[in-house]
Amino acid sequence: MIVLEEHVDYWDDLGWKDTYSSHAFTVRQQTYADRLRVDGPYTPQMVVDGNLQFVGSDRERATQAFEKARALPKARVRILSLRVENGSLRARIETDALQSPAEIFVVLALEHAQSQVLHGENGGHRLEHVAVVRNLVSVGNAAKGEMLSRDVSFAVSAPGQPYRVIAFVQEPKQGRILGAAVERVSQ
Repeated sequence: MIVLEEHVDYWDDLGWKDTYSSHAFTVRQQTYADRLRVDGPYTPQMVVDGNLQFVGSDRERATQAFEKARALPKARVRILSLRVENGSLRARIETDALQSPAEIFVVLALEHAQSQVLHGENGGHRLEHVAVVRNLVSVGNAAKGEMLSRDVSFAVSAPGQPYRVIAFVQEPKQGRILGAAVERVSQ
């Protein structure tokens, strides 16, 4: 199982700004809400395998979704030649031949993070986070039957922190996840 936390920015006007939030993640969540026919984005929302969503605190539903996702065949995705040089993380992403058209994404995520919430529903609480997305980029598209091979590079914003590099292949327009890989990086 590969986990990503994409912090949305629609709560940032409650007197406290989440330092990990991004409007791009809010747009991604809205796209999922539209595609999965949900009235609108909400938190905590969990999306599993790009095709199932539910309230993220529903453990029973999450367990069922994980088991269902685990049973589906996935494309092989590899993260190769992973290295950190001069404040940049570099890697090569490769896939086997894909069974449908797809887009490949690469993510740089903090392994662990914390936030001290100042206001709002969680005001006064210290929240623990894992796999907090700092960069998410599309690195190309592939046709059915095509194999992908791409070199990627990210600026590392928090030197000394452990990161996860995640590559995933997804049907167009934020569809089903076809395959994924993760590698951990300590600087």
